[in-house]
Amino acid sequence: MGLKCGIVGLPNVGKSTLFNALTEAGALAANYPFATKEPNIGMITVPDDRLKALSDIVNPQKILPTDIEIVDIAGLIKGASQGEGLGNQFLGNIREVDAIVHVVRCFEDGNVVHVDGNVDPVRDKEVIDTELMLKDLETVEKRWEGYKKSAKGGDKAEVKKAGICERIKNHLENMQPARTFELNSVEEEGIMKEMFLLTAKPILYVCNVDENSVINGNEHTKKFKELVANENAEVLLVSAGIEADIVELDDDEEKLMFLEEMGLTEPGVNRLIRSCYKLLKLITYFTAGEKEVRAWTIREGWTAPQAAGVIHTDFEKGFIRAEVIKYKDYIEFGSESAVKTAGKMGVEGKSYVVEDGDVMHFRFNV
Repeated sequence: MGLKCGIVGLPNVGKSTLFNALTEAGALAANYPFATKEPNIGMITVPDDRLKALSDIVNPQKILPTDIEIVDIAGLIKGASQGEGLGNQFLGNIREVDAIVHVVRCFEDGNVVHVDGNVDPVRDKEVIDTELMLKDLETVEKRWEGYKKSAKGGDKAEVKKAGICERIKNHLENMQPARTFELNSVEEEGIMKEMFLLTAKPILYVCNVDENSVINGNEHTKKFKELVANENAEVLLVSAGIEADIVELDDDEEKLMFLEEMGLTEPGVNRLIRSCYKLLKLITYFTAGEKEVRAWTIREGWTAPQAAGVIHTDFEKGFIRAEVIKYKDYIEFGSESAVKTAGKMGVEGKSYVVEDGDVMHFRFNV
């Protein structure tokens, strides 16, 4: 798919520890600022219980989950938009991702230094937001000046574009991220997309907490949730320390016992991965046969031919039809043949929009 989430935040908030728990990549996670200089890139498997349920029915030779790409980006500090610290590098890296996972520190620990001396997730968020918006303002102002110059010749389209640009500029100057800007038309949406604004990217907040706060949170997480309440963004409570301990356990039974001791039903990274998937507006469909049961990633709203193209471009080019079984029906009836006998298999054409969980078989001719 080529879509990826970027993990961002101030130095020493737990970004690299979380990245390692997600990917088991062994990236450097150290107790000093800018331990991460170059972005770490990894693939993370998307946990999906439906894959196992289908496999229990089909009993395939292989089970293949789907995955997404995650990027651990260098820590940002105040002044990044003017190149302070690793600012230019950070902003360049974040421009390349499709969605943002913003990690804030919500735990007290005298052994882990904070770049600003004390723990304050509200302040930390505002530092990141300010730097991203300042960079976006720089981008928008350049574009606005260009449109105004073109509009002097009487070009009505350029006059309109200049007006839209000015509205976006005013929105940013009021310290509001571009993602909350109200778009009134497809044209406005196109103009914003052309600018590749940093604050237009969808965002997920992760509060990195101590192990005692992973279920109910603490005063830091309470204040942070109040701050972002109007952003319509998800906030997850995750303990990077717990996740790092889970990764060290080799045995699944040991992991389960450890989770139970912590009062958890699954690792926090599982919730985080699923939230990243949702943030990127991705869904999963399945193929199921004796050789393999496999999960495939597509975008929400994709048609059957587009979904087929993920397997092979020839499937899309020569698409004839798709045989579709709803996941719920597959589990209820217990086999493909039983679903067919019950008349629950759909035969869909090129306009069919794939739904999350569809079990599909494609007919094609090239």
